[in-house]
Amino acid sequence: MENAMSLAAINLESQKGRALWHLGALLTFKAIGDETNQQFWALEGLADSHMAVPLHAHSREDEVWYVLEGEIAFIVGEERRIGKPGSFVYIPRHTPHTFQVVSATARWFGFGVPAGLDQWFFETGQPAQALTLPPPAAPPDIDAIVASLKAYGTDTLGPPPGM
Repeated sequence: MENAMSLAAINLESQKGRALWHLGALLTFKAIGDETNQQFWALEGLADSHMAVPLHAHSREDEVWYVLEGEIAFIVGEERRIGKPGSFVYIPRHTPHTFQVVSATARWFGFGVPAGLDQWFFETGQPAQALTLPPPAAPPDIDAIVASLKAYGTDTLGPPPGM
């Protein structure tokens, strides 16, 4: 308990946190594992309709997503649903899942339990130069992304939706 007692409370205002441009999205981390005794990480995301992640499954963490603005198509296991503002999605570890922004833009809040995967975002993203969507970039090296995710216990199982 000594470690937990030394943790500091986190109280961030809107648009505060560590902001990254990551694979076409703006991710603003509200908490990372180093701040939570590796209990969780939390972020606010913003992306446009170009954002879709490959089908994947985590072996080390559960994820929770809450849609704040826009619409996001979630595929969790065999179920597909459109998340609108106020939608909540819980994804237990080992569950295949993906999501795709289907509105012009979408904003969401998400967290992973326990922490760990948060470090992957920092390793593969870049500090945001502004709290906006990143400028267009060259397509990512898919093989490198898949390999880097594997190191964090995440298996890529298929392409993003619609591909």
